[in-house]
Amino acid sequence: MRITVVGSINLDFVARAERLPAPGETVTGAALSRHPGGKGANQALAAEKLGAEVCLIGRVGNDAQAGEALALMEDYGVDLAGVEVDVAAPTGVALIAVDATGENQIVVAAGANHLVTPEQLPQRIEGALIVQLELPIETVEAAVGRATGFVCANLAPAQPVSERLLRRADLIVVNETEAAFYGDGLHRGGGRVVVTKGAKGAAMYQRGVEMAWATPPAVEAIDATGAGDAFVAALAVALLEGMDPAEALRFACAAGAAAATRAGAQSSLPERAEVEALLSG
Repeated sequence: MRITVVGSINLDFVARAERLPAPGETVTGAALSRHPGGKGANQALAAEKLGAEVCLIGRVGNDAQAGEALALMEDYGVDLAGVEVDVAAPTGVALIAVDATGENQIVVAAGANHLVTPEQLPQRIEGALIVQLELPIETVEAAVGRATGFVCANLAPAQPVSERLLRRADLIVVNETEAAFYGDGLHRGGGRVVVTKGAKGAAMYQRGVEMAWATPPAVEAIDATGAGDAFVAALAVALLEGMDPAEALRFACAAGAAAATRAGAQSSLPERAEVEALLSG
């Protein structure tokens, strides 16, 4: 299974505190850690760990953060030939606050991610494609337009996209907030639309009609960072492997739940055996 991911690459700075701050409030006593992240990189690594052969297209800066941001993907064999180094912009950074229940707040400084242009893409993207919206929208639109196979669009963070993208995507994944932003437009194409609802599970629709629902296995959540990206990658892998919608949703929910049991984004992404153990347990 060959998957190309066109997406963001970040280094995450994670502050774990007892609770998240209210607007204008300072919360003290946090513990700081650094983890590779970025929705594109997270989904690329997650798909690789679940059994796909993955190529990532993205951009990093010519700085020390780039090595940290790419390290885990290099370790697991993600093809990084499509990752370019930009001498003018820094590697993207995400500032993440996580509370004792695993809920988080995230602020992203995109850096080199915002310099990924359509010219960096191949003229044809063979095999499957996964995109998100942490790159310039014209680059995401170009990637979808050049895809020859299955297209998964994780429309996050929410922003306007073209009708052509919505109709071309075979799979659209959004959370409840993003689903409200897009409204009925999500269902205008013939592809499947999945709405995630955190610990409550996820529903799959086709042309606005619910066709499957799944809930995640019970786990002790530590950090939700990366759980959504694990879900997206696992769902794409499962559907590409030929699982039926309900089975694919269960697999994806288990992957997301597994990721929530550990701190960090990429460091929390599960191996295939862990997901299957959760499903069988």
